[in-house]
Amino acid sequence: MNTFTYKYPVTVYFGEKAAEKNLQSELAKVGNTVMLAYGGGSVKKNGIYDELVSILKIVGKTIVEFTGIMSNPTYNKVQEGAKLARENNVDFILAVGGGSVIDCCKIVSAQAKLDEDIWELEYTNHGVPTQFIPMGAVVTAFGTGAEMNNGAVITNEDKMMKSPLWGAFYNFAILDPEYTMTMPMKQVISGSFDTLIHCMETYFGTPRENNLSDDINFSVMRSVIKNMCATLKDPTDKYARSELIWAAAMAENGILKLGKVTDFQCHMLEHQLGAYTDCNHGQGLAVIHPVLYRHIYKEAPEQFARMAVEVWGISPDGKTTDDLALAGINALAEFIKEVGLPTTFAQMNISTDTNFKAIAESTIRTGGCCKKITTDELYEILMECC
Repeated sequence: MNTFTYKYPVTVYFGEKAAEKNLQSELAKVGNTVMLAYGGGSVKKNGIYDELVSILKIVGKTIVEFTGIMSNPTYNKVQEGAKLARENNVDFILAVGGGSVIDCCKIVSAQAKLDEDIWELEYTNHGVPTQFIPMGAVVTAFGTGAEMNNGAVITNEDKMMKSPLWGAFYNFAILDPEYTMTMPMKQVISGSFDTLIHCMETYFGTPRENNLSDDINFSVMRSVIKNMCATLKDPTDKYARSELIWAAAMAENGILKLGKVTDFQCHMLEHQLGAYTDCNHGQGLAVIHPVLYRHIYKEAPEQFARMAVEVWGISPDGKTTDDLALAGINALAEFIKEVGLPTTFAQMNISTDTNFKAIAESTIRTGGCCKKITTDELYEILMECC
């Protein structure tokens, strides 16, 4: 394993009635004005909004609402939130939702404390913010693990870029499986698949030799696969749901990445696809991943073969390393079909007229990928996905 330092700032409250048991004590530590951030109306329909507002009122907080955060949060929405926070002297942000709300608020937290544009700070001046409005997260849709880190994916519509920005860590995250039970099943599967791919793209980085972080990762991947199937079989299975929620957190709380340089090339490619099409993230990953892996597996066949055995349970008997590697990729592709995710862009209603060349040319190429992939090959991968 590579050298690392591990420090983790997020307190996690996991389990039934986690908000009721812990939110008051956390809010007692912060200032008077709280921005309550959420997306559409689902938190009002399922009663979560009323429960949280009641707690905020009990502890005497002034509430400023920041609503309408979209599924692929835009840079304009970030600026709207930062302006609202500044104008109302917000002391604390309570983000309620899934990865989109949670990501958006990380950057709102930073931008509200900056005199300069955060995109320019990070991408032009290569700096990072150092002051933030403190935050807490209440997770109502899982998969991204966004509550566990300080990275955010934001779509800059003016620049046609869907790219990572670095903001604040959350002070705490509330993970109550009950809060996720009204998620549409398509969202459950899409989000859970995102978790699985976070694990895979962490595993396929370096070092390529077996290590403890990868052994833990294999266990998380197997758990995600098993519990996705269990949830499809019985959507009311709270145990399976709770396992998926914690797997999403494990994939992004740094544990699996200790001593690793990660890959995340597929994520970068899918992000740019999203910048041009506003597509569902998990579905885009499902279409791209097997195609991309068939392009790169020969550069790290032992690593691919190891995953085939450890995650997909494929017997190595009578198989070459390349045979095993391909069998693992095929098992991933079959699992994608089994859980009802799309296998082509056509199934996602992404037009063949989409500017795939521009998507390939604007995609960030990551250092951890086992192959130094070219822009032309990224374009080939996108075309094969159609």
